[in-house]
Amino acid sequence: MIRIDQLWLCTAPMDMRAGAERLLSCVVQTTGAAHAHHGYLFANARATRIKLLVHDGFGVWCAARRLNAGHFAWPREAAATPLSLTQAQFDALVVGLPWQRLPEMSVITRL
Repeated sequence: MIRIDQLWLCTAPMDMRAGAERLLSCVVQTTGAAHAHHGYLFANARATRIKLLVHDGFGVWCAARRLNAGHFAWPREAAATPLSLTQAQFDALVVGLPWQRLPEMSVITRL
């Protein structure tokens, strides 16, 4: 498996025809460098497709995922810098769950 120590959510919409080189260029322009063992997530404007770019220390890997119905829970406003994600948030995001609400969903309270 590819080791990923840190995950980043690049919130600006990306053309999903972009390959690894174009995604890498976007990461370098936004953050200044692509760090080894970091993963960078991108989505299209409708948030129906995502791509993950991972720098493994020797090169880059690019993986894609799309939903047949619905869309990924993606921030509406594009941030100037990528947002950091936890592993649990990433796991929820890639299956289409509302990853922003994980802390409140993990506790059941009596009303």
